[in-house]
Amino acid sequence: MKEEGKHYVDASKVSVAPIAKSIAKDMIIKKHYTHAWTACRYALGIYHTMDEKDIFGNDQELVGVAVYGFPVGAKASTSVCEGLTKDNILELTRLYVDDGYGSNIESCALGKTFQWLKDNDKNIKVLLSYANNGQGHVGGIYKATNWIYQGLNTDIALMPNWGISLSDDPHDWIHSRTVYNNWGSGNLEHLRKEIGKQGYKEFWRREEPPKHRYIQILATNKKEKKNLISRLKHEIRPYPKDLNDYNTEVVHHTTYAPEESNEINFW
Repeated sequence: MKEEGKHYVDASKVSVAPIAKSIAKDMIIKKHYTHAWTACRYALGIYHTMDEKDIFGNDQELVGVAVYGFPVGAKASTSVCEGLTKDNILELTRLYVDDGYGSNIESCALGKTFQWLKDNDKNIKVLLSYANNGQGHVGGIYKATNWIYQGLNTDIALMPNWGISLSDDPHDWIHSRTVYNNWGSGNLEHLRKEIGKQGYKEFWRREEPPKHRYIQILATNKKEKKNLISRLKHEIRPYPKDLNDYNTEVVHHTTYAPEESNEINFW
């Protein structure tokens, strides 16, 4: 049901088509919140039809991208259900759409990528994706496009990943991968030293919350869909609602002043 006062995109003006991975990579690095490239099997450009053609006679404007890649890990397919192989599953690794085209453009475009995959890769039976609660996402886009929610991704990790924020109220969380890229390590004492060199007197740190796991079944018919659902390894759960139910403790830290850090060796 459409909400009064919201701007919705005209679905007939939205389309998807393969684009060069180099173009997709550039868009993701510049515009996606992770600013990081990822595994990619298919890069599907999201297009919006303009009211007028440009000087080249083109009326299709590239406004986003959906990136699908093979999941990391040999057991990704069988973690969904027995009988699936690595060729039967893809992970939605990145989704980005420019603002200003309607509040529902992401769900509209995502639905069109499902159809593209059905038409162009008959082997794919299941899609996998994760909503990053640490970035304020519980998966509204997945609910809007009828994904199956399977709870939190609580696989055992070798060590926890830590995100940081350089601001308080509100926090602006920097992902652990970006922390490593920016400062060379996620070690707390190392960060106190290196962030202090940049003139910051404090920062906030937290273990990155687990992600919400979703699957989408790309069945060719109702019988196949029913069969896949009956074989799922994990139960179907109600969609999550409140971000605060899953967040981890935020800890405040002070940095070392530049003159102090010159005298400290942590390694």
